[in-house]
Amino acid sequence: MQNELLWSPNTSSSDTAMARYIEHVSQQFPDRHVTDYDSLHHWSVEHFEEFWKDWLVYSGVIFEGTESPVFTGSGLRGTRFFPEVRLNFAENLLRIAGNTTALAGISEARDDQECSFDDLRMLVGTIQRQLHEQGIEIGERIAAFMPNIPETVIAALATSAAGAIWSSCSPDFGTQSVVDRFEQIEPKLLFCVNGYVHNGQVIDCRPKLVELGARLPSLRMMVVIELVDLPIDTLEVENFVLWDEWINDEQAEPNYERLPFDHPLYIMYSSGTTGKPKCIVHGAGGTLLQQTKELILHTDVRQGDNITYVTTCGWMMWNWLIAALYTGAEVTLFDGFPAAPTIARLWDLIDERGITHFGTSPKFLGACRRRLTPAETHRLESLRVILSTGAPLQPEDFEWVYQAVKTDVQLSSISGGTDIISCFMLGNPLLPVHRGEIQCLGIGMDVEAVDSNCLPLEHGSGAKGELVCKTPFVSMPVMFWNDPDGEKYRQAYFDQSEDRWAHGDLIEFTGSQGTCGGVIVYGRSDATLKPGGVRIGTAEIYRIVEDLPEIDDSIVIGQPWRGDIRVVLYVKLQDACELTPALESKIRTALKTQASARHVPGLIIKVNRIPYTRSGKKVELAVRDIAMGCEPANREALQDPAAFDCYFRL
Repeated sequence: MQNELLWSPNTSSSDTAMARYIEHVSQQFPDRHVTDYDSLHHWSVEHFEEFWKDWLVYSGVIFEGTESPVFTGSGLRGTRFFPEVRLNFAENLLRIAGNTTALAGISEARDDQECSFDDLRMLVGTIQRQLHEQGIEIGERIAAFMPNIPETVIAALATSAAGAIWSSCSPDFGTQSVVDRFEQIEPKLLFCVNGYVHNGQVIDCRPKLVELGARLPSLRMMVVIELVDLPIDTLEVENFVLWDEWINDEQAEPNYERLPFDHPLYIMYSSGTTGKPKCIVHGAGGTLLQQTKELILHTDVRQGDNITYVTTCGWMMWNWLIAALYTGAEVTLFDGFPAAPTIARLWDLIDERGITHFGTSPKFLGACRRRLTPAETHRLESLRVILSTGAPLQPEDFEWVYQAVKTDVQLSSISGGTDIISCFMLGNPLLPVHRGEIQCLGIGMDVEAVDSNCLPLEHGSGAKGELVCKTPFVSMPVMFWNDPDGEKYRQAYFDQSEDRWAHGDLIEFTGSQGTCGGVIVYGRSDATLKPGGVRIGTAEIYRIVEDLPEIDDSIVIGQPWRGDIRVVLYVKLQDACELTPALESKIRTALKTQASARHVPGLIIKVNRIPYTRSGKKVELAVRDIAMGCEPANREALQDPAAFDCYFRL
């Protein structure tokens, strides 16, 4: 059954980068018969070496060397792209010159800031020179304990320009979470803030800085940004300097170190809910090609646009967002509580800054659905694209966007992850939007849904399967840090099969977009519920339960029980609501009538907190472990480490 059509491209879609690229490919490769997105995607995975070589040149990436050979090695794990290419990530993001705004900083902690492309380039060069004077060498690690402010972008690009490796955490992380990450990579220098403001409250980071200085012996220097009015003259940290002292020195142009295509750019981290986070290393070239492809073609970001994504520096969407500088668009950085002073704050921001591309989370859109009708209170004239990721976007939220926000907007639910620092499935300005569906597979991403025997499932069959990728792509991690034999890397993605990347998501292809898409994500495949052997995605239950007015949030697990799997539903209720027998009956009836009897929980439990990772994902597996009597491995990996306190063994 095809889901309801909510949006179709208008005639202006022919003036998109995606339309122009299809025309280019049809002329450049006439024997491939590329005429539309379906045929473009087919070509890009069947002849992936042609696609990635063509995109390297067509996109205008600055590099030296030759694009041949496209790759060496074989198989997903053994392939290495563009061994003869040398480039610098920062050089490419700073390729635009002029006085137009590159970065806008919107923060609860201070007045709004703006930085032009010319100013940004000079600031990056100045910080790069300071890094050089501190003896930072190619391949050494620079860490950041920073919010989403312009200084963080400047420091990251200076690190890239110098050929060092960047890794960041948000200042709301607990000290142990930061140490668990940074002690593994042994950073030489730490960029940090003395504090930040969240929902009107000043949060003092100085005690954390003292502890980090004591627990990270590799640090030679801290660079402190005085974001809030808290004195640091008594800060008990050896070798720290103020950002303002560095930046007020004589300015300098960057000196870009062009390095191999796979030279490490970022170290990202797994969630760490089952132990110490794994350190995922992404290369400069693969990150650049993949993210520019997604921003330019799939998201249609252009010079003169203004893009924002509500994210912290501990989530990969921050890395994705700043890559939009490559397009010449203005990047608006938002630092603060999205609902302060009211839940309309981000809709206000769209009108204030002329945002064209607004990125947020399903949780935020769901909260707005219950409270707001932005179409009646805001102009939203500039808004062309709404992006959502972090969890599956519920069908009701798709409907709400087109009914209550704007009828002529491309709603792009996107899905990928830290593992690939990009997307497997995302939007497309040339394709329609169907209720509850991600529009399409990304160009060059050879994705299938497979059953338990690794056999592909037919599109439009209604069957759910494991997301696998069958051919190499440029943004695969170049390695895991401290994984000399590659075993951690293999176990993470290739434990089931050496020739397929297993991503761990449960998906369905609806067939609404031909062979290239119409994708529904049901949640993590390892959190899939299997009562009576029937596979149920957790998102199917959340969609129905969280649409009830009494329910604020929920989390569901499958508990081994008397030879089967019992569905256990934990609910966080709205204020003044109680879990009465009548409400339990209402929940069960909704699930039975809107889904099936298999979806009905055997047990419903009231809790006052739902645990989330710091990137906004529910931690079903850790809750399941608690229900089975196992202590969760790492509470510090949660947004709220006390969230587990209301869960117990069943």
